[in-house]
Amino acid sequence: MLYEADIKAALTVLREGGIILYPTDTIWGLGCDATNISAVEKIFRIKSREATKSLLVLVNGEDMLERYVKDVPEVAYELVGISDSPLTVIYPEGRNLAEGVFNADGSVGIRICQEAFCNELISRFRKPIVSTSANFSGQPSPSFFDEIDKDLVSRVGYVVKYRQDDRQKHRASPVIKIENGGIIKIIRE
Repeated sequence: MLYEADIKAALTVLREGGIILYPTDTIWGLGCDATNISAVEKIFRIKSREATKSLLVLVNGEDMLERYVKDVPEVAYELVGISDSPLTVIYPEGRNLAEGVFNADGSVGIRICQEAFCNELISRFRKPIVSTSANFSGQPSPSFFDEIDKDLVSRVGYVVKYRQDDRQKHRASPVIKIENGGIIKIIRE
């Protein structure tokens, strides 16, 4: 496998409660164990991000999604199924995740990852992984690895080598919120 060494090294850091810098199915992200509160707190410190802002989580499929969302609305499966790009859904009520991942109202943003590297990493880790843009809070999200601030790179436990030379332009995923009662709001296009 092209990225086997990266998977093994990233898993070691994730299992130790550390932070990784990795390519996602959208942009480069900072990641950690989404169920580990101390790891989530490290992400906030690294990014200089307010702890009141929630974090996005990546899962590897519907089975994992259902372990971390209480009552997944049927419309969510339909929207993810018809989306032609990765889609982040904010669900009304998350569960079994670290406190800093949730919004103040208990909702949680989750994306079912469609990218091979991330899927393999999540499958082998067997837990969801935080995915927040690889930038300091308030700074633009990097389109390529070379645009990531070197100070930020130096603060993580492992930097994935896979796709560092990728020059395909990636962007953050669209975000929709499904509220109780099935009301859908577009948060980011």
